[in-house]
Amino acid sequence: MMDMKAPGLDVLSGPVDRYLTTLHRRISAIGDGAIATYIPELAKVDPDLFGIAIATVDGRVYTAGDASVPFTIQSISKAFVYGYTLSEYGRDYVLSRIGVEPTGEAFNSIVLDEVHNRPFNPMVNAGAMAAAELIKGETPEARIATMLSVLSRFAGRSLFIDDDVHRSEQATGHRNRAIAYMMLNSGMIHSPPETILDIYFRQCSVRVTCADLAVMAATLANDGVNPLTGDVALERDYIQDVLTVMNSCGMYNYAGQWSYEVGMPAKSGVSGGIIAVIPGQIGIGVFSPRLDAHGHSVRGVNVCKEISETFGLHVFRNHTNSGAVIRRELSGDVVRSKRMRNPDERKRLDEKGRTIRLIEVQGGLFFGSTERLVRRVDDIAAEADYIIVDLRRVHDADTAAGRLLVETDANLTERGKTLIFAHLEADGRLAALHALIAGRGGGAQRIFEHRDQALEYCEGKLLAATQPARDLTKFSLGQLDIFRGLDRDELRLLEGMVRPMQFEAGQAIVREGDEARLFFAVARGTVTVQLRIPHEDGERIVRVASLGPGLTFGEMALLDGGRRSADIVADERAVCYGFSVEQLREVGKEHPNLLMTILGNMMRDFSERLRRANDEIRALEQ
Repeated sequence: MMDMKAPGLDVLSGPVDRYLTTLHRRISAIGDGAIATYIPELAKVDPDLFGIAIATVDGRVYTAGDASVPFTIQSISKAFVYGYTLSEYGRDYVLSRIGVEPTGEAFNSIVLDEVHNRPFNPMVNAGAMAAAELIKGETPEARIATMLSVLSRFAGRSLFIDDDVHRSEQATGHRNRAIAYMMLNSGMIHSPPETILDIYFRQCSVRVTCADLAVMAATLANDGVNPLTGDVALERDYIQDVLTVMNSCGMYNYAGQWSYEVGMPAKSGVSGGIIAVIPGQIGIGVFSPRLDAHGHSVRGVNVCKEISETFGLHVFRNHTNSGAVIRRELSGDVVRSKRMRNPDERKRLDEKGRTIRLIEVQGGLFFGSTERLVRRVDDIAAEADYIIVDLRRVHDADTAAGRLLVETDANLTERGKTLIFAHLEADGRLAALHALIAGRGGGAQRIFEHRDQALEYCEGKLLAATQPARDLTKFSLGQLDIFRGLDRDELRLLEGMVRPMQFEAGQAIVREGDEARLFFAVARGTVTVQLRIPHEDGERIVRVASLGPGLTFGEMALLDGGRRSADIVADERAVCYGFSVEQLREVGKEHPNLLMTILGNMMRDFSERLRRANDEIRALEQ
């Protein structure tokens, strides 16, 4: 197996990193408990060491504190060796040798299932020794190599045995010897006890780090596939067996209360390690040597309790797969709002549009899925200034999602970036998330009913930042695209035709089906082109386009002189310049260049719009 560096040591600055740093600082204040001394080598460990690690099912490892300090895995190894025995021998055979019932006793209790003539479960020492006997190999050295290979596949790197701890366990493991000889006497094991004990002691003496534990737990969370290497450490058919036994027996005589309060399949070790697994989402590793009366890390228990409560990670909460939370990503140089732009604005959006990014999100937002989302948002923020999160396809979001998104929002704000939310309604299933986002300073102003509105907002910010502000209500007719290329005399003819018209907010400028007698240039305010679509509840209004000062509409009348194909309504008080279609045609008879230039400008504009629409359609089809 390729030797790999211990994972998770990169310095990150996302919301999970900041959360773990704060959690580590707070839990560090807990000084209760005492280190294990019955294994002399463990008594030498610094009692103040404390590390936390979280590994996701796609391979990101977050750490805080002493997450890279090595220690021995101890009883945490039992879960992984048990998984190995299942894969090698099958459920029925392993169940005939090792039960799955909780004992309600401590891990080293001398208590056996005499009815079935087997240890009660693989998490207590008796069951772990029975499992150790099942490790395959022609020689003791080969069996030890097999055991190391099993644990290393889960960790994603080569692991080694701490010889000093192994010798210490060999010298003091008299209680385990008593258990082994009792099992031999009753036929629960068949090999010489000292041979089995040597493998078991070595298994417990394997050196790991807190980050290793998180990756090993994440491998269980990821259906047995190591998220760092992609190697299958355990067939997925046996994952539920391992997690079930961890949930009922992994914390020994504290297992019931742990399951009730924390709700994560877990396993502890007397060196101060704890692993916890959230299927489909994350693995947690904690290391702190001070133990409570049950033999579990005091700080480790508190860390898992807080993470579970803060992010709603109790395993019996309903969560869906986190893998496909991001449906699609689009950039502002490809996808645009329905706000029509003049050529200069379109050019600047082409050049700078990638600083606007839109992420389509889908499914449920909980810790595992939202962690992926905010990690991607953080990556995008390296090159984008405006990030739109489109929540149209999100059906649920829990407290964990809200906390991560709020933390991400705050971080981006500090970096001068803007996080925007679309399709986040104040009522319905995302109401709690809406309240959290809106409750942040300025948050309500960055929540939009539709992503088109969010895109228009970002485009406006981008254009304002890349071009000095100018009064668009003061322009000559020659500045209008549709009249570009006309000479002074031709423009003077147009000026004699202008009919200034004022419209109040909500007032219809034209109605679908009306005769097309005028076309218009917007001088002040904005107007919206919209369609009225028949709907079972009446009519549904669909926004087709929005136009601001300097843009024209209704010019198709110059081509066909037909009827209006849509409503055009003032969004606010608007001033428009109207031009008579009939009058323009009459003038064009004497000045044909005037009409031909206008029609040519129209065709170029239509052609550009068509090309852009094709580009956007291609992007949306990917």
